Amino acid sequence: MLSDITLGQYFPGDSIIHKLDPRMKIIITIIYITTIFLASNIYTLIIVFIINIIIIFLSDIPFIVILKALKPLLFIIIFTVVINIFMTGGETLLFSLWFIKVYADGILYAVFMVIRIVSLVSATSVFITYTTSPTMLTDAIERLLSPLKKIKIPVHEFAMMMTIALRFIPTLIDETEKIINAQKARGADFYSGNILKRAKALVPVLIPLIISAFRRADELATAMECRCYRGGEGRTKMKQLHYNFNDLAAFVLSGVLLAGVIVSKRFLL
Repeated sequence: MLSDITLGQYFPGDSIIHKLDPRMKIIITIIYITTIFLASNIYTLIIVFIINIIIIFLSDIPFIVILKALKPLLFIIIFTVVINIFMTGGETLLFSLWFIKVYADGILYAVFMVIRIVSLVSATSVFITYTTSPTMLTDAIERLLSPLKKIKIPVHEFAMMMTIALRFIPTLIDETEKIINAQKARGADFYSGNILKRAKALVPVLIPLIISAFRRADELATAMECRCYRGGEGRTKMKQLHYNFNDLAAFVLSGVLLAGVIVSKRFLL
C-alpha cells in the first residue's frame, strides 16, 4: 500500500508539460483548480476531465502512476460516493427500501464528486511534482512570491522549506514501509484486533520513523552548511527561468477553459 503512494515523486522526461516554465505550471494549476470548483454541472466537469486526460497524455506520465496516486484516496472516494448517493434527494426515485432511498440526482452528484476529486489530484500531481524537479519548483515559488520580499518576508527560505517538505514525502513513505516490514519479521501484527489495539501496534513504527526523520533533517542541514548555504541573500541561479510560446499558449488555453466554465455557470444554468 505504501509503495503505491507516488505523491512528491519526480519523473524526468522531455514532454511538453516537462518543458513548461515551472512558474506557469503553478499558475495553470491554480486556474485549473478554480475551474474544477466552479464547474457546477456534469457536462462542464466532463469537459474538464477530458482535458485532464489530455494533460496526462501530453506529460508522458504512465496512467498506472496516476492510479497509484489515487489509491490512497480510495476510502475517501468510496465514502463520498456513499454519502452522496444516500443523502442526496431529488425528484426521480430509483430505489427505496425502508428508510433507504436512492434518487437519480444522488447518483449523478456522486459521479460528479468522483470526477472532481480525480481531476483535482491527478492534475495537481502532474503539474507540480511529477514533471517539475525540486530545484525548479523552489525557483518558481521564490520568483512568484518575490514581491513579498519588500515587506521582509523570507521568500527563499519559505520556498525551500515547502519544496523539501514535499520531496521528503516519498523518502518517509519508503522508510515507513521498511520499518513495518522489519517489525513484521519480528512477529508484529498490525491488522488484527480492534482500532485501539491497531493504534498501539503502530507505536513501534512511529518512534523509529520520527528518529529517522530527525536524523535525515540533521544530515540535510549539515550537508547544506558544508556547501556554505546561507539563505537566498546574494544567491544566483544556474538556470534562469524564461517564458516561451508554449507557456503563453498553455496560459491562454487554461484561461479560455476557466472563462467557458464561468459563462456556462452564468448563462446556461
